[in-house]
Amino acid sequence: MDARSDKNAIPLAVDLDGTLIATDLLWEGLFILLKKNPLYVFLVPFWLAAGPARLKQAIADRIDIDPASLPYREALLQRLRADHRDGRKIVLATGTPRKFAETIAAHLGVFDYVLATDGPHNMTSGRKRDALIAAYGDGGFDYAGNSRHDLKVFGAARNAIVVAPDRHARRWQAAHSAERMPAPKRTLKTFVKMLRVHQWLKNSLIAVPMVLSHEYFNINMIWQCLLAFVAFSAVASAIYILNDFFDLALDRKHPTKRNRPFASGALSIPFGLGAMAVLLAIGIAAGLLLPTEFLGVLAGYLVVTTAYSLSFKRMLLADVLTLAGLYTVRVLAGAAATGVEVSFWLLAFSIFFFLSLALVKRYVELRTTAIPVGERIAGRGYRIEDQEIVAQAGMASAFSSALVLALYMDSVAVRELYPHPWLVWPLAPIVLYLTMRVWILARRNEMNDDPVIFIIRDWRSQIVVVIGAALLVAGGW
Repeated sequence: MDARSDKNAIPLAVDLDGTLIATDLLWEGLFILLKKNPLYVFLVPFWLAAGPARLKQAIADRIDIDPASLPYREALLQRLRADHRDGRKIVLATGTPRKFAETIAAHLGVFDYVLATDGPHNMTSGRKRDALIAAYGDGGFDYAGNSRHDLKVFGAARNAIVVAPDRHARRWQAAHSAERMPAPKRTLKTFVKMLRVHQWLKNSLIAVPMVLSHEYFNINMIWQCLLAFVAFSAVASAIYILNDFFDLALDRKHPTKRNRPFASGALSIPFGLGAMAVLLAIGIAAGLLLPTEFLGVLAGYLVVTTAYSLSFKRMLLADVLTLAGLYTVRVLAGAAATGVEVSFWLLAFSIFFFLSLALVKRYVELRTTAIPVGERIAGRGYRIEDQEIVAQAGMASAFSSALVLALYMDSVAVRELYPHPWLVWPLAPIVLYLTMRVWILARRNEMNDDPVIFIIRDWRSQIVVVIGAALLVAGGW
């Protein structure tokens, strides 16, 4: 019997990055390393200068990966499992470091042999082709790959399986009528999720100083607020992408976050890096049209949010205080953009109000995460036994925000700014209603969303907010 006519007699070699998994372990490993210690960023250029294999090995020596959480291409994986059951020899042929490749091979249990980057040898392109030819002969193996780095291997294989191809591999596949396993199509929703467009609503806080100064119809201020909104939204989206890179492993273990574009493999890390560059350019360009003070606030926001992604989010209490501060920074940004002076009362209210909502978010995580007593939530500084103290602190912050607002209502500033100050008095109980309702629903396990987004989407909260806004406008009319 001719071996070439018997599929199971011909080994199947399978690439890893972009082929078997919808991600690239070099990029993932780099972000895991930087999350572990950001100072490694200064060593990366030196490792890269010594060659790609040196960079890969340096990263692999310092981190581990979780093979169970990786985004495997299920159609290809099911095919490999079927071939393995039929007795076909399957080879994992990858440029990934041997440490990672063998970990994945052991986890999947379908590979008979692993061909990977080892020492100074980067097992890609021509080197991978030569190794496979040496082992199985020219045309003595089938090969599944996805990118331009696989073109030389495709040419030496008996049959090529082109999986989720880049433009180079797609062109080769069309020219050679090779088998193709396409990736799921990206939709507009994919890019909207990447940008976290719903989070842009938080940037409406930029307009608060303008509204509280009763400049509702000041066209110049409205334009400045719009520019500031664009700048903050673009920069925020860039930071959300960066945060997604650092949290890939954690997101894949989360019931809903696992569907985020980068965690699921719908979008690649290089694509995300390009999107980050464009978004930051948009943010800076919009900021340059505003006063210099605004650029300073925007730069501070960028630094603090990056620090939050790298470190603060894993620190007890520092995370929620940072989140509350970042909401308040949006108010300061609005003041810097429009030239409106921000009062101590507004800043104090903002800190307490948003601290309460940040604590709600952590409380919900504690309620919905099943972990043993004494262990911390993955990626956080909290333990399951912290639930009650977090709830108490959050409710105390809610009442503190209402108290600050009530004291402000009785100040001379209100009597000077509002012709009908009695109309704005209901704002204090309105704030209490919003915050305490969120807390009650959280304790009932009836709220599993970001509390700020929940308030924006919840129809009861919407009605109360509209009433509060109407009273605020009427009081100053």
